[in-house]
Amino acid sequence: MKKSKLTQERLHELLRYDPHTGEFHWLQRPSYVVQPGDVAGSLNKTNGYWLIHIDGRNYKAHQLAWLYKTGEWCRPMIDHADCDRTNNRWKNLRRATSSANAANRGRPRTNVSGFKGVHQRRDTGKWRAQIWKDGRAIYLGQFSTPQEAHAAYVAKARELFGEFARSE
Repeated sequence: MKKSKLTQERLHELLRYDPHTGEFHWLQRPSYVVQPGDVAGSLNKTNGYWLIHIDGRNYKAHQLAWLYKTGEWCRPMIDHADCDRTNNRWKNLRRATSSANAANRGRPRTNVSGFKGVHQRRDTGKWRAQIWKDGRAIYLGQFSTPQEAHAAYVAKARELFGEFARSE
């Protein structure tokens, strides 16, 4: 049996969303251990998102916040402006494309240059800058220092992604 899709009306029956704190509170008892007024959901330690279990399905709280406020599921995705996956305050959530969402991520842990979008070429020792948009790499050039390469990355990120550009 396929589960029906959650609606804004059903969500309003079950939960109250506080846009200033980003928290959901139960209006009804979904189980014997939960009381009305309790904070809904829990932190998923695997992916870092706050999840809420409703009618047999887990939902990410930021998706529920969007449905609660707008009446629609946000597509393609929601970006947390401050990169904190648990901060579901309404002012921190914004509609994003996959590329814009990726632009708002921090420097990967595997990056050894210390600068997002910059790596050193082994054969020349030069610093190469590149940025990704819509699944395609955009080559920005080779530079003498990582700082110069990073400056090129930052400029292009601002041009391509505006408010979503994150350079650190």
